[in-house]
Amino acid sequence: MTAPSRPQSLSDLFISFTLLALQGFGGVLAVVQRELVERKRWLTQEEFIEDWAVAQIMPGPNVVNLSLMVGGRWFGLPGALAALGGLLALPLLIVLGLAVLHDRFADSPQVAGALRGMAAVCAGLIGATGLKLAATFRRHPLPVAWCVAIAALGFVLVALLKCPLPYVLLGLGGLACVMTYRRLKA
Repeated sequence: MTAPSRPQSLSDLFISFTLLALQGFGGVLAVVQRELVERKRWLTQEEFIEDWAVAQIMPGPNVVNLSLMVGGRWFGLPGALAALGGLLALPLLIVLGLAVLHDRFADSPQVAGALRGMAAVCAGLIGATGLKLAATFRRHPLPVAWCVAIAALGFVLVALLKCPLPYVLLGLGGLACVMTYRRLKA
C-alpha cells in the first residue's frame, strides 16, 4: 500500500474541493470517498469512515462538515476555510444559473425525464458506495452480523416504516455506540 499523502497547499485544497463538488451534484458520498481515499490518499478508508460518521451527526451538510475537518486537519482554520470555499464557490454560481434555467424550462417533459434519470443514477452511486464502505465492518469491534443487522434495521425503519431519521439515528446510533463501547471495554 502506498504511503498517505497530504494537500500541498491551500490552493491545492481549494481546487481539489472545487473539482470534487463539481463531480457530485445530488449526492457526493461516492465521489468524496473515491477522491479523498483512493485518488488523493489524504485519508485512509478508516479515517474516512470515522470522519464521515462525525460529519453526519454535526449540523449542516455532511460534505461541508467533512471539508472543514479535512482542511482543518492539514492547515488549521485557513485550511478549513479554503476547503469550504472550494466546495461552495463555483457550485453556488452553477446552481444559481441552473435555477434560472429551470424556472424557464420547468414545464418541459424532457427536463422532467432528465431529472428522473439523474435520480436513478444517484441512487445507484450511493448504493455502490455503501457496499464498498461495508468492507470496514470486518475491522469493527462489533461482529459483522451485528453491524449488518443494525444497518438493515435502520433501512427498514427509515425507508419502509417511515420513522423520522433523527429518532432512528439517536436510537440505533446510541445502541451501536453503547454496544461498541462495551466490546472495547471487555
